[in-house]
Amino acid sequence: MAAEAAQHAQNEFWRPPMQTAIDATALSETGRLDTCDRCGTEFIVGSRFCHSCGNGREGTLQAAIWREKVTLAKFASLADGLDLSTPAFISFLIGIGCVLAAAAVGVVFSTQRVIDWQAVQLWRIEWLLGAVAAFVAGCLLKKAR
Repeated sequence: MAAEAAQHAQNEFWRPPMQTAIDATALSETGRLDTCDRCGTEFIVGSRFCHSCGNGREGTLQAAIWREKVTLAKFASLADGLDLSTPAFISFLIGIGCVLAAAAVGVVFSTQRVIDWQAVQLWRIEWLLGAVAAFVAGCLLKKAR
C-alpha cells in the first residue's frame, strides 16, 4: 500500500487542486482562496508565482511598489520638515551615520592597553571628522527656499 502511495505522490502534487462543493468565486471574493488569474490554479501558501503557469500573483508587485513609495514619501516629508534639499538631506544622513559609527567604535572594540585605547580614539576622531565634513557639505548644498 505504501509503495502505491509513493508512486502516485508526484502525479498528485502537480495536479490542480480538486474542486469542492463550495463555489470558488465566492471564496475568492472573501479573500480566503487565492487562485491564478491565467490558469485558475490555487497558489501555494507564500508563493509569489503560480506553480503551474508561472504567472505572477496579482498585488504582490503592486504592494512592493506601494511600500517603496511610502518609504520614499516618508524620507521626502522628513527632508521637507527639516527644510533641506535632497543632496543636503543625504549629507545630513551620512553625518548622522558617522556620528553613530563614532559612538559604536567604543562599544565594539575593547581596550586592554594604552596603545589599543589610542587606536580607538583615533578611529573615533576619523568618524567625527567624516561627520563634520558631511554636515558642512549639507550646509553648502542647502538651498534657500
